[in-house]
Amino acid sequence: MSSKKPWLRNRYVILGDLVLIVISILGSFTLRLELKENFFIYVPSMYWMMGFSLVIKPLVYYLFGLYRRVWIYASTRELKIILMAVTTASVLVSAAMILAFTLGSFTGFVRSVLVIDWLISLFAVGGLRLSTRLIAESRHLPAATIDSAQSKKVLIIGAGDAGALVVRELQKNPQLNLTAVGFLDDNPAKQKQEIHGVPVVGTLKDITAVLNRQHIDQVVFAIPTAPGRLIRQISEACRQKGIPFRTMPGLFELLGGKVSISRLREVDIADLLQREPVHTDDQLVGTVLSGKVVMVTGAGGSIGRELCRQIARWGPSELVLLGHGENSIFETYLEISDSFPGLVLRPVIADLRDPQRLQQVFDRLRPKVVFHTAAHKHVPLMEINVEESVSNNVIGTRNLVEVCLQKGVSRFVMISTDKAIRPANVYGATKRLAEMIVLDAARKSGLAYSVVRFGNVLGSRGSVVPRFKRQIAQGGPVTITHPEMKRYFMTIPEAVYLVLQSASMGKGGETFILNMGEQVRILDLAEDLIRLSGLEPGKDIEIIFTGIRQGEKLSEDLWEEGHQFDPTSHPEIFRQDIHDNLNNGPLDEIVNLLAALSEKGDSEEIIRLLDETIPGSTIRSTPPPEIGSII
Repeated sequence: MSSKKPWLRNRYVILGDLVLIVISILGSFTLRLELKENFFIYVPSMYWMMGFSLVIKPLVYYLFGLYRRVWIYASTRELKIILMAVTTASVLVSAAMILAFTLGSFTGFVRSVLVIDWLISLFAVGGLRLSTRLIAESRHLPAATIDSAQSKKVLIIGAGDAGALVVRELQKNPQLNLTAVGFLDDNPAKQKQEIHGVPVVGTLKDITAVLNRQHIDQVVFAIPTAPGRLIRQISEACRQKGIPFRTMPGLFELLGGKVSISRLREVDIADLLQREPVHTDDQLVGTVLSGKVVMVTGAGGSIGRELCRQIARWGPSELVLLGHGENSIFETYLEISDSFPGLVLRPVIADLRDPQRLQQVFDRLRPKVVFHTAAHKHVPLMEINVEESVSNNVIGTRNLVEVCLQKGVSRFVMISTDKAIRPANVYGATKRLAEMIVLDAARKSGLAYSVVRFGNVLGSRGSVVPRFKRQIAQGGPVTITHPEMKRYFMTIPEAVYLVLQSASMGKGGETFILNMGEQVRILDLAEDLIRLSGLEPGKDIEIIFTGIRQGEKLSEDLWEEGHQFDPTSHPEIFRQDIHDNLNNGPLDEIVNLLAALSEKGDSEEIIRLLDETIPGSTIRSTPPPEIGSII
């Protein structure tokens, strides 16, 4: 801790105020009476006013905090406080003077001096304090001038309040050795204008030309609310030129190159999606949900909770929140009830593996539309808990489908995954069987039971983005299995849009698939997340490749190779109506056998049966991933 004393302490401000109080009163009487003969008649009243002022004014100034502020950072807010403090003090002094005059403490008294004293005091008190800021800033100018030739040139993206703040900090702190040379901003009204002496030299599309023309050494992105697309565009231009790129906030850390991990820019998950998000046909969705009893299983999960948020908008008669974890269901209940106080919510704690409990719930609540999101989905954990994966994902789905058929549920939508195609792990295999159970029920009943299949969901619990964000927050490294590992990605709202749209379009037996564009390299996703957090991959955060394992997929598929898919009324959603057959026998027999093996705890036999039964399955030839892996 530095022992250097501040160049101006508040006790000197108090002494200055006392001197200025006396000068102000002398000045008030002199201006009013002009040192004529009758001036001396009013000297007693002047002494009384000085006495009152020397007691009252410092006390009032203290109560208003005028002796607790660092005046080198004074702003218009401090000016308002000075105005209130001086006015309050003058009113109290005036009241004291009038009372003393009434009591006969002195004879001659000119009331106009009170107003003159207020004006002089206002300028004196404000001038004393604001002069400290002027002196402090002038003390920095020589140093700034000396270092200007060697300082790095900084280009500010955004000429708003944040950009102006960056420039002020640079000008006030020459030790950073950074000089703002220009702004880029798309606002036409700001073109060719100056902010704190720094010109606006163009728009954001001029970034490349400005970097070349001005020989910029560093770029600071000062638009805190900018979308990820814009940040990505600017950071890519800087990367191509080899110029360091920083984002707000954390001015001293960012401008000085010392980034505080705990103060990173909060990345919007949609920023990472390298395509336009998909939206729904709202009118069609509304006709399916409005006025009906709707159930969401797994309502405490990431997808389930977002489903509840979106479904609630369409005014169902009741919304049933079913889940096995009471804490997550309670959190969903609180959120939805706060946002939609008029909606009837039915929180239900139940296990899908308990058919009698499901019967009780459906008999009491009578849902007509069911969205099935409940599942064990953590891939590495399911590899070492095979029986649990089967009992929950397969047997639980069969129990739910059977009770839905018995109780007259007219629409059923199951959430599935791209890992169900040619499954390389237990999770994918169990989800493939669950798909078959739902589609088989649709074929036999003719009801609108369908499956929705999509890729990885950005930001969901257990997904890659929260894992990467934790690693970045810890200062790295970010771990990836292989530089060419690719996956399909979507946001949680997109996943829900797809589910709701599928519920409205489903006639029965369809598998709906989102057009998710091209697969994204996990490496590109990680680098994007690091840059959007205001850091530089390989410099601020290291990326380490842990190595791909034998049989592990470098990419995923949303449908079997050679299978056809058809367009739907939604341009970004496709439909597949093919029903697969198992290799070893009827679906019911295989599921019953898996249920028996699960009760026995025979995980090896379960894996063998899944591998031999499901088309394209390669579970046994794929070594299980480590429990902390991202796949």
